[in-house]
Amino acid sequence: MNPREYKYTKEHEWLFIESDRVSKIGITDYAQSKLGDIVFLELPSVGTQVKQFDKLGEIESLKAVNDIFTPVSGKVLGVNQSVINDPGIVNSDPYGNGWLVRLEISDLPEVDNLMSSEEYDRFIGL
Repeated sequence: MNPREYKYTKEHEWLFIESDRVSKIGITDYAQSKLGDIVFLELPSVGTQVKQFDKLGEIESLKAVNDIFTPVSGKVLGVNQSVINDPGIVNSDPYGNGWLVRLEISDLPEVDNLMSSEEYDRFIGL
């Protein structure tokens, strides 16, 4: 079950708004299960400006390398160093300690372009 308070993309990223404009971004449990064992993450530097649905980084598993896309536009405030050091955290805790990037949202109405948890559940066939 995907967390109800999160928003989701069709590319299987999630967005959790922590406060006014500060959010965390990660990949969904569905995505990590399809990728298999995650072995490497390439994430943007703090201060990087990103646009909604543009490439945010890359995630490499034993199966493939895939792009990670940003759910909303904004500025990267932080990168989860724990998942850089141990990418397997994304497999074991994708909605908690496996978050990837903290982002300051620059355009809050963009959140409306994302799916609710119920819409995402239907999208992935749950």
